[in-house]
Amino acid sequence: MGTLQVQNINLAFGDRDLLKDVSFTLSDNARAALTGGNGSGKSTLLRIISGQVGSDHGTTAMGRNMRVSYLPQSDIVHEANTVYVEVEKGYHRFKTYLERQREIEAKLSTCTEDRDSIPYLEELHDLQEFLLHSSYYRRQAVIEQILKGLGFTREDTLRQCDEFSGGWQMRIALAKVLVEDPDVMLLDEPTNYLDIEARIWLRNYLRQYRGAVMIVSHDQDFLDDTVNEVYELFNGKLTRYSGNYSSYQIQREQELAQMEKAFKNQRKELEKTEQFIERFRYKASKARQVQSREKQLEKVDIIQIPQHLRKLSFSFPLPPHCGNDIVTVDDLSKSYGSLQIFKDLSLMVNRGDRLAVTGRNGAGKSTLLRMLAQIDSEYSGTISLGSGVQVGYFAQDTEHTLNYGNTILEEVETISDTSDIPRLRSLLGSFLFSDDDVDKKVSVLSGGERSRLALLKILLHPANLLILDEPTNHLDINAKQMLLQALRQYKGTVVFVSHDTHFIKNIANRILYLSEDAPEFFEGDYDYFSWKLEQKEAIEQLSSDDRTAGETVKSQAKETASLSWKETNRMKNRLRNMHVEAEELLGAIADKERDKNKILEDMSLEKNYSDSESITKLLRQKETLEVEHGHMEEQWLMLHQQIDEMEALLGIHDSGH
Repeated sequence: MGTLQVQNINLAFGDRDLLKDVSFTLSDNARAALTGGNGSGKSTLLRIISGQVGSDHGTTAMGRNMRVSYLPQSDIVHEANTVYVEVEKGYHRFKTYLERQREIEAKLSTCTEDRDSIPYLEELHDLQEFLLHSSYYRRQAVIEQILKGLGFTREDTLRQCDEFSGGWQMRIALAKVLVEDPDVMLLDEPTNYLDIEARIWLRNYLRQYRGAVMIVSHDQDFLDDTVNEVYELFNGKLTRYSGNYSSYQIQREQELAQMEKAFKNQRKELEKTEQFIERFRYKASKARQVQSREKQLEKVDIIQIPQHLRKLSFSFPLPPHCGNDIVTVDDLSKSYGSLQIFKDLSLMVNRGDRLAVTGRNGAGKSTLLRMLAQIDSEYSGTISLGSGVQVGYFAQDTEHTLNYGNTILEEVETISDTSDIPRLRSLLGSFLFSDDDVDKKVSVLSGGERSRLALLKILLHPANLLILDEPTNHLDINAKQMLLQALRQYKGTVVFVSHDTHFIKNIANRILYLSEDAPEFFEGDYDYFSWKLEQKEAIEQLSSDDRTAGETVKSQAKETASLSWKETNRMKNRLRNMHVEAEELLGAIADKERDKNKILEDMSLEKNYSDSESITKLLRQKETLEVEHGHMEEQWLMLHQQIDEMEALLGIHDSGH
């Protein structure tokens, strides 16, 4: 691995300079984000670096034999292959080595003298060493691991690519890029179609990846977890900031404050100059001074505030009054033919709840939201809305409710007070419709633009229950932050689906996880949910590994009557780690018990049990602690079962050994 050097890249479209003297270097193990406003040229720059398109001027240079792989954010087309065969193309890089190996073997078969075969034997040895030390002979395991991490089942890998939706097509493309194991990865919105589990897996994969990565993404948490430098494109120029995305935001806010101050001072000076010119334009005695001031104006480099860094604001209409019980669900089951989506789901949504519905793609998240919004009525069980509940529902297909004959502004006017046009224009600007865009017909908008417009219409409608399916999908980070702040201040109730972990972290106070087994509630924030999920997956992986190891050991024992030294040491190391984890869990369980006893003591105090607000708060804390305590005990029991099984395999009868 060497370095990738981009030098003085320039590209213009008509009279607009999209890229101006863009230069940067990606070295070994670089982790870089590429950010900027919509249309700033981020995707174009990635395509230039990858060789997909050319530039007007500039060069891209890299070390000998370096490979670059590029993931576009759309327009993916796969050949008529199964998923496995399509992803296996990532190993085509070995084709020349394999062909050369066959050529050498053919030549060796014709050699009659030993001295003639020596050079071929040496080259063949080097080739075989190279292949052995690469992942070529392990390619099946590598491909299966990557596909599994991205959410594909073993059965999925045997299906044809064209059987999958657009989102899954993007996952196949991402898998191909990862399997290629290039020196440099250029990823354009890699998390767009990934559920939370797949995002966590990709984050962990990139952490251990040995090459350089440049990422374009609107997923702030993902960037914070994966990058250590940020490149910003603004007005064609590229600026580097050290640190992760949050660090970049802090640095940029400080610069923005200084820029806004300088902008105001500049405006004052320009206004004075313009007033002077207007006042004395027609006075002959001042002609020379007027001309001098006009020349000054022409030379002024106007300070521009980056649109994608503007502070946006939005506030919801006051929600109508309603009772405390917002939604009651009892024994809800849903199937599509023989396919069971979920079964016997019961839940209560109370006023003020911020319930995030999560789970793998296909788990039924969007289906559940459609049912809660009374759009899908084909289910068994009951869904009851509370007294006075008024629903605002948004999904990706809500755009079809728009009137395509209206302009953007006219469409928003159908649901809002038309007497306040400046406010409507400001709101549209917050949703990335600015200036003359508001006069565009809805019919000419892209799918993402129509989706943003439909979301704004839903949010302007007074409702006390918002049901939102992926509301941030087509918003940039700044617009997401605006929506997040508005939802924090919203006085109603929110049930939402999102794969954006930053959004979930800052909104959710309850999480419903839909899995293949049974729906599971997490009465806490996203950090608690994420910790539990990773613990669960680690145990499942451990269980799977240990079962495989156990079966292998038992099979070998029939022949050798003992474990190999290497296998025994590996299992003993794993066993020690499991004991440490079990002890840590016991400590955490004890902490929860102490916290619960403290709450019980507080509940017995007169100042608390005589105050309804205090006792309610303590009861909720107690309930949360009991749930967490129960989960930890289950975790500890599962872990000890694994310990017992492994100790039995090793012939250890005293767990203290």
